Amino acid sequence: MKLVLKILAVVALVVVAVFAGGVFFINRGLDEGSKVVINRVDLSLVEDGTYNGKYQAGRFSNEVSVTVQNHKITGISILKDVLFKKDEVTKELFERVMEKQNTDVDVISGATVTCKAYLKSVEDALSK
Repeated sequence: MKLVLKILAVVALVVVAVFAGGVFFINRGLDEGSKVVINRVDLSLVEDGTYNGKYQAGRFSNEVSVTVQNHKITGISILKDVLFKKDEVTKELFERVMEKQNTDVDVISGATVTCKAYLKSVEDALSK
């Protein structure tokens, strides 16, 4: 009986440790990402070309490639995606950036930190 109780105690500790680790992992970068400030980019200063930019903060780390022609953003592609990606969020956000031709766009509700992470990568790419 004592052996069974010891085994149950060990299993309980393992479950708690795994749960705590999972919560820590899921929230890594969340606080930092929610406070990220996205700066406008002056496309008149950006020459034609393809530029890579990245943002690193836990599970929100990503890398993008931004193509510029005639001082306009003509394409954005993902080189390294966030950990829990949502294709519909990425598509909508990049459409907003291309329509407005800047990073000063509204983020998508329910994906604020993910959007800020992508926008910061676009800003990084175009600010080099």
